[in-house]
Amino acid sequence: MARLPYVDSESAPPAVRELLDRLPAKLNVFRMMAHAETAFRPLLGLGTAILGRQQLDARLRELVILRVAVLSNARYEWVQHVAIARAAGVPDAQIEALERGQIESEAFSPRERTILRFASEVVQDVRARDTTFADAAAVLSPREIVEVILTVGFYMMVARLLETTDVDLEPAAGTAIVDASR
Repeated sequence: MARLPYVDSESAPPAVRELLDRLPAKLNVFRMMAHAETAFRPLLGLGTAILGRQQLDARLRELVILRVAVLSNARYEWVQHVAIARAAGVPDAQIEALERGQIESEAFSPRERTILRFASEVVQDVRARDTTFADAAAVLSPREIVEVILTVGFYMMVARLLETTDVDLEPAAGTAIVDASR
């Protein structure tokens, strides 16, 4: 059970109610996030940009998000994003390897392994090592590198919100949020 009550659309301030009512999936994460009234719209805007407007390939984005979920022990984030990853074309062998923490698995291409190492170091060490950064820069554009870093940071923040407030897991919403972000 969640440590805080969820924001109810009916009793929320008008600006928050409008945002909650427009969401294509009424997920608990959003109802918890809505407590931060002044940050709610910007958070949704950043999440929307990450999910629907990045140059970074959707498959790579989802590999990064699932890696963050594993490293953050964020089950909610994992469950919601497995369905999105599958829809983006991530095969089950890669999802299973990520769940086991095997980012050097042959299930991943050399490029994917590089990006997963890069994301892992950003999560665990804040700063990717020079060699890892150079490897990432060899396979990603500067824009994509920054998008990976922003994706890592956003989903680390979401994981901490989910885990600290103990947001209740509901069935995966599938791609509703991603589809609406395009």
